[in-house]
Amino acid sequence: MTPTPSDDTVPAAPPAAARPERRAVPAAVWPLLALAAILVVDWFISPSFFSIRLVEGRLYGSTIDILYRGTPIALVALGMAVVIGARGIDLSVGSVIAIAGAVMAHFIHAGVDPWLVIAATLGVGLLCGLWNGFLVAVLGIQPIIATLILMVAGRGIAQMINGGRIPTFRSEFFSALATGRVWVIPSRLFLVAGVVFVLWLLLRRTAYGLFVEAVGANAPAARLAGVGTRAVTLGAYAICGVTAALAGVVITGDVRASDAVTAGLWSELDAILAVVLGGASLNGGRIFLATTLVGVLIIQSLTTSILMSGLPPEYNLVVKAVVILAVLLLQAPALRAELRRLVARRKVTP
Repeated sequence: MTPTPSDDTVPAAPPAAARPERRAVPAAVWPLLALAAILVVDWFISPSFFSIRLVEGRLYGSTIDILYRGTPIALVALGMAVVIGARGIDLSVGSVIAIAGAVMAHFIHAGVDPWLVIAATLGVGLLCGLWNGFLVAVLGIQPIIATLILMVAGRGIAQMINGGRIPTFRSEFFSALATGRVWVIPSRLFLVAGVVFVLWLLLRRTAYGLFVEAVGANAPAARLAGVGTRAVTLGAYAICGVTAALAGVVITGDVRASDAVTAGLWSELDAILAVVLGGASLNGGRIFLATTLVGVLIIQSLTTSILMSGLPPEYNLVVKAVVILAVLLLQAPALRAELRRLVARRKVTP
C-alpha cells in the first residue's frame, strides 16, 4: 500500500539548481547611493543647493562648484586608479603636482611657448612616474616605500626649481585653461572628460587594460602567461605621473603661482580614497574609471556640506573622516552579508 502524506508533512526543499539565485548588486550602486545621500543632506542644509544661475556668461551654483573644485583630484584619482589596478600605490602624486607647477612657472618666466610649457610639464610628470615604476618593477621595492622617496624629496626639488621663492606669473593661455570656460561650461571639465576618454580607449579598447588587471590580480600567473609585467607596471606609474602633472597645470594656472609647499598637499590621500570609494580594492585586479569619478564627487560634496553646515573648522576633518568611514563600511561586502543574515534571522524568529 502506498502511504498517503499527512497534513503535517513538510514539503522537501527544492534542489539547489531550482533555487532562485540572489542577484549581485552592481558595484556602482553603493557609491551612487552614498553620493545621493550626501547631496540630499546638502539640499536640507541649503534649499538652494541645486539652483544654477548664469552670471556674466558663467554658470554658478553649489553643484557647479563641486565639479569645478573636484577637477584636480579627479585627474590625480584617474591615474591612481590605474596604479591601484596594477596592485600598486603612489604616494608621490602631491609632490609631482608641486614639481610640475615649479617647472611650469619656470618656463613661463623664460618666455617659452605655452604648448611647449605643457609638453615640458607633462614630460616631467612622465619622468617622475617612470622613476617610481623603475623602483617598483625593476628593483622590486615595495610601492609604498618606493613612492615615499619621491613624496619626501619632490617638494624639495620643487623648491630648488623655484629658488626658494613662490614665483607668480600672468598668462592668458593658462588662465583660460584653468579658470576659463567653453560656452558656459568650465574648460577644466572638458580636460577631465578628455583624460577619461583617452584612458577609456587605452584600457578598454586595447589589451593594455587587461594586462594591468592581470598583473594586479596575479602577477606571477600573468608573467607565466607571457605578459610583460615590468613594462605594464612602468606604464601604470607613468600614466599616474602624467595625470598628476596635468593636475599641477590646473592648480598652478588657477592661482597663477607655484607654491612648492602647499600645491597638491594631501592630494594623494584624497585620490586613493576616491578610488576606494569608487569600489576598487587595494589588492588590485580591477580598474573603475566612472566610479572613481563618483568617489571624487563624494569627497568634494562632503567637503561642501561641512562648509555649508557652519561647523567650526577644527571639526571639519573629523566629521569628514567619520562620514567616509561609514560609507566604506556600507560598501564592505562582509558587513553587508552580516546585515543580511541579521535581517533574515529576525524575520524567521517569531
